[in-house]
Amino acid sequence: MSGAVEARLAELGLSLPDVVPPLAAYQPAVQSGVYVYTAGQLPMVDGKLPVTGKVGGEVTAEEAKELARVCALNALAAVKSVAGDLDRIARVVKVVGFVASAADFTGQPGVLNGASELLGAVLGDKGVHARSAVGVAVLPLDAPVEVELQVELTGA
Repeated sequence: MSGAVEARLAELGLSLPDVVPPLAAYQPAVQSGVYVYTAGQLPMVDGKLPVTGKVGGEVTAEEAKELARVCALNALAAVKSVAGDLDRIARVVKVVGFVASAADFTGQPGVLNGASELLGAVLGDKGVHARSAVGVAVLPLDAPVEVELQVELTGA
């Protein structure tokens, strides 16, 4: 089933990917009441990472920002897997992003803007959210960025 949100993705030249299978013992997303919590989503494309390494080192901030967009798309796919329809999103409540950072890299918020801007473009006011952008030493599979969402659903 697809609706207005997926139509907006198509207008932007994007499509919802398949849900990325878990790398360990967890679910890509779970629903609790009216909330969906996604697991951290890596920027997997067709089952693999297009780029690995530290942002500010092997990966530029611009590349990482684009990877954060991919993470957000993967997170929306995870939300749909439990909500059934992205049109049920009442709002994105919180985005948490992790950036595998070189020791002197301090541009984590700019990297995470890739995810935030995508959510705003796709969901409009429903995509406006609180956010944390955290620099870390390393992420699973040497991914440069990881994003998780907390989304509130409508009752329908």
